[in-house]
Amino acid sequence: MINELLLKQIAILSALAGGVLGFLTIFPYINIFSVTILVICLAACILVYMKRENLIGIFDMREGSILGAVVGFVSFIAAAVIYVPCDIILGLIPLASFKAHFIMRFFFNSFGSFIVMIMLIFFLALLSALMNAFAGLATSYVYEILTGLKKESNESFNLDIK
Repeated sequence: MINELLLKQIAILSALAGGVLGFLTIFPYINIFSVTILVICLAACILVYMKRENLIGIFDMREGSILGAVVGFVSFIAAAVIYVPCDIILGLIPLASFKAHFIMRFFFNSFGSFIVMIMLIFFLALLSALMNAFAGLATSYVYEILTGLKKESNESFNLDIK
């Protein structure tokens, strides 16, 4: 079974990081870097932080990829929850500099457009989960190489889907 405490800690940390990166995405020149960190390497940052603070023990590559996928999905959903309302509010301000955010107002013209936006966010969150799963896998591999510690087979990470 999945360690529920570890899963809750990962979900909370990734939601906080995703919310902060979602807020930073509003700013014009920072948004490229925040989206890149969000989609590609946030799992590595969170796993390194948790390992440094001794919140996580020895984890193998399978666990690293599963935890990375959780980080990627939760953080992208949290970033979208923060970014979309802020972008809508800024789009309503009649300044020329905020009119570049017209895309989000397009999605609120009808209910069908809103459903399409929700589907896009969900599928981009799946893409972020895939990329962050690889980042988690690479992070666990580097930790395995640096420390020389491998997890025993009887301490394996079991994932039972009910």
